[in-house]
Amino acid sequence: MSLSYDKSAEATTYSLGDVVQIAGRIRTAIERVIEGKRSSIDLALVVLLAEGHLLVEDVPGVGKTMLAKSLGRSIACSVRRVQFTPDLLPSDITGVSVFNQETHDFEFKPGGIFANIVVGDEINRASPKTQSALLESMEERQVSVDGTTYLLEAPFMVVATQNPIEMEGTYPLPEAQRDRFMARIEMGYPTPSSELDMLDSHGSSDPLAQLEPVTDGATVRGLIEAVKTVYVSPAVKHYIVQIVNATRHSHDLRLGASPRATLQLLRASRAYAALAGRDYVSPDDVAALAVSVLAHRVLPSTDAQLARRSVADIISHAVHAVKIPDRA
Repeated sequence: MSLSYDKSAEATTYSLGDVVQIAGRIRTAIERVIEGKRSSIDLALVVLLAEGHLLVEDVPGVGKTMLAKSLGRSIACSVRRVQFTPDLLPSDITGVSVFNQETHDFEFKPGGIFANIVVGDEINRASPKTQSALLESMEERQVSVDGTTYLLEAPFMVVATQNPIEMEGTYPLPEAQRDRFMARIEMGYPTPSSELDMLDSHGSSDPLAQLEPVTDGATVRGLIEAVKTVYVSPAVKHYIVQIVNATRHSHDLRLGASPRATLQLLRASRAYAALAGRDYVSPDDVAALAVSVLAHRVLPSTDAQLARRSVADIISHAVHAVKIPDRA
């Protein structure tokens, strides 16, 4: 199957069949760079099509930045990488007004956030003040500087990588910042066979440099609109609310999931169903995404920490405790 696309052919309306086909081309392109991480790639596609943002958390060297850059390279759209460091300023992200000597007026110089896909590398190495510069753009898809609001072009997605918080030189992400991310994934170490394949494909050349776009930003916008047509029954909506509500009443959690989490779990479930070729959301879709969408937003209680119960296990238990709807 060819991974090229015709720039002159831009349809205005896309079907769920187009979602499956084009997302499959993006997946195939990324898998040429990322070995053996199909589930992580699929979740990145879910977040993209659900108009969310993705947090990739793991130890250095397992392909976090490579996944983000591969997703950006596979789509012909604007991509910017921001390396988060302790001396990074908020204006480096949002932009700044600079006085022009020729026009004798201030002109706006856009910061790193002005792109369709923003790769925020090692986001927790910047100070909380700099991290907070992302809040408005991630939630409202706009940037306000010196009293002027600048809209961000769709599609707009932040893919941020983060090292484990116990590593040196890192700052914890504020709860408000973590809540802006639709989902969090961990790359994990590759299997021995995948690592062997990596030596063959990456040993003498960089496959990322050879990665060509397989679609464009306008097409992705159309796919996002198609995903919004996926039907969610009242029973499944009630199921989503019950799961999120269970996190707020769990004795193992001192902070439950927010209403924003409820909405984003719904949106992610639509995209998940669309990628499976279905025009409706099933309870299984919701359950499959619950840990990825909810776990990074909640905080374990002291007792849960002492008992070494992971947040993922707590969320999974909450999901299993909620009755599955009889009909989707």
